[in-house]
Amino acid sequence: MENLSSISIFGFIANWSPYFLAFTVFLTVAYFLITKKWYDNFEGGRPLRNKEAMIFLTSMILLYAMYGSPVDILSHILFSFHMLQMAVVFLLIAPLMYFAIPEYLWSYFVGLPVVKQFFAIAKKPLIPLILFNGIFSIYHLPVVLDFLKQSGMLHSAFNVLLFALALLMFYPIFNRVEPQERHMGGLFKLLYIFGIGALLTPACGLIIFAEQPLYRTYTDGDAWLAAMELCVPSGVLDGLKGQGLISGPEYFTNTTPIMDQQTGGIIMKVLQEVFFGFMLGYIFFNWYRNERKDEDEVTRRSVEEARLQKELFNQYR
Repeated sequence: MENLSSISIFGFIANWSPYFLAFTVFLTVAYFLITKKWYDNFEGGRPLRNKEAMIFLTSMILLYAMYGSPVDILSHILFSFHMLQMAVVFLLIAPLMYFAIPEYLWSYFVGLPVVKQFFAIAKKPLIPLILFNGIFSIYHLPVVLDFLKQSGMLHSAFNVLLFALALLMFYPIFNRVEPQERHMGGLFKLLYIFGIGALLTPACGLIIFAEQPLYRTYTDGDAWLAAMELCVPSGVLDGLKGQGLISGPEYFTNTTPIMDQQTGGIIMKVLQEVFFGFMLGYIFFNWYRNERKDEDEVTRRSVEEARLQKELFNQYR
């Protein structure tokens, strides 16, 4: 038995994925070219704010950390790292996109023909809420996850679908595209966040309280090796198998599959509560601030009306 640092045997490319690094760098360069140089080409374009740039850079670093760093290999060895990926990408990075990307770019993107139809679903918030959580639960059915983790194309496509649905799910509460009067009220936004947490709970509960390991790709040697092909170059993996160096995830950790599985469910639930706690605080603060603005506006109008009435009264004295 070895420790997790032994993943170095898979080589530099598998551990630090220069291909995914190139992808995140491309996204970052495109983002800054559009928001710094070409923003005048968009309706309502404006200079990029420092806060937006920092949030986007943080999101890209997190994205690379989840899918380009050794975390990605570890997610195929330990289910707990897989759930860490899920929580960070879909429950943190996805909502951060609404704060990182300026509203004029979101307006342009959401206005594109096909995309417009997709985001039109968000006009009925319960639909994206059910869609994301339903697909997320289906994804974590043992037969589905084991199948997808042995097909690189299908696995990637399903992750892209989940990310798109996560963006759709957070659209009703964080978008800056729709006019304010079309947004849900502060109370409904708070209930919406609670709803996401409630719908995620059954999937986490089944994983945490299962009495035996659910996923062959984390327990069966052949299925695990097939899943590892998603992140390890085939030549490297074939060489290691030929030398008899690895046969399953037990080579890298002393953690039992059931303990790892339970830890994964707990990580997902705990991170969900942490992320949603910040979201609830943000929504409540903005709700309170807007209510105070409304109260101040009502008071200002009342004072102004009283002043005008007094002036009118004095004219006829």
